[in-house]
Amino acid sequence: MTSGRRRALVLTAFLSCWPFAFRCRAQETSAGNRQVVSRVNPQYPSLARGMRLQGSVKVEAVVAPDGSAKTVAIKGGHPLLAQAAHDAVQKWKGVAAPKETHELIEVKFNP
Repeated sequence: MTSGRRRALVLTAFLSCWPFAFRCRAQETSAGNRQVVSRVNPQYPSLARGMRLQGSVKVEAVVAPDGSAKTVAIKGGHPLLAQAAHDAVQKWKGVAAPKETHELIEVKFNP
């Protein structure tokens, strides 16, 4: 292993363990008309925290008539942030409606 690779590996390991007080501030913009009644903030992934990664993830949620998310599909965004956005939106609750709706949601991650 070259000294440059070793140094990069050590730096990455150090940054991933550093106790930064990052909080994920999830902001949601929706293309549908369904309001969110209960929102769960995503867990900021430790690797992304160590890299000071920020950005947004776009998801499409099919929301059942009772307001729960039936399905959530990732439509774009950084792969390190995508699963956290998916897991959080899956737990969101919207207002009740007569039929299911498709909501386009953008979850923004800002450390």
